[in-house]
Amino acid sequence: MGLDSPDDAGVYKLNSQTALIQTLDFLTPVTDSPYEFGQIAAANSLSDVYAMGGEPITVMNIVCFPSNDLPEEILAQTLRGGLDKINESGAVLVGGHSVDDQEFKYGLSVTGIVHPDKVKTNSTAATGDAIILTKPVGTGIMSTAIKAKLATPQNIKESVAVMSMLNKTAAEVMAQFFVNACTDVTGFGLAGHLLEMAKGSKKEIMLFSQKVPLLNNVLDFARMGMVPAGAHKNRSFFKEWTQIDEAVDRAIVDLMFDPQTSGGLLISLNKKDAKACVEKMKSKGINAWIVAEITNDSDKGFLNIF
Repeated sequence: MGLDSPDDAGVYKLNSQTALIQTLDFLTPVTDSPYEFGQIAAANSLSDVYAMGGEPITVMNIVCFPSNDLPEEILAQTLRGGLDKINESGAVLVGGHSVDDQEFKYGLSVTGIVHPDKVKTNSTAATGDAIILTKPVGTGIMSTAIKAKLATPQNIKESVAVMSMLNKTAAEVMAQFFVNACTDVTGFGLAGHLLEMAKGSKKEIMLFSQKVPLLNNVLDFARMGMVPAGAHKNRSFFKEWTQIDEAVDRAIVDLMFDPQTSGGLLISLNKKDAKACVEKMKSKGINAWIVAEITNDSDKGFLNIF
């Protein structure tokens, strides 16, 4: 599994019991705190392994750092934040690489393992499935509000907590159920990643926008126009395969396409198991909700937003 499918990571089968999952990702800073930036970037990189149904085992740091413009302490705090999140995942830091660059970037190359029969992809959803989302959305719009100095300290704290939360526990709960498909929510936004699932699985998906969990106050910021360019680009890019009910508030539509940093998992499974899975996740402190369902087959894939 590699370049021929738009999945979250590459998978290489070693033998009948073990397959390797490989992925890498890095970010520019999304918070003023270097330590928090390190945590968020690490959680974001590790997420793809969880989305594939696997367990991260080793990681390597990727660093681009403007050594003439920023003090080394910023880099040290960033790496410390990343390491704490790596340790939380149970993986081991085994090295990395750094270059001097004009723009600060940090992330991880991650190797995970999974049983070949338990690999989760974004292209195997089944008609009649319910789809669970495991984190609230709105981090892109919230980041814009933070830059505009409109967000409160509590808004910032909540956004950082959501972005730095590992998808580890959600993946562990998911593994207790028969899951047909899984992906995570990042730059394409919730609607974009649902549509990737729809196109890969050749299905039509109905997204219930009113059931999508949102960050506190983010809807107000969306209505104020604090919408990043990426959300508009996402909506334009996916327009051909998307139908939006005219009753849906424009600000809600913006949130459905809002690019996310280190978003939650999207898990597709039968409706009965989905309800039990959500209940178990909530008992573990995960803000999980059923937000969509697979309604029909579709040769090209399609998303309806209600």
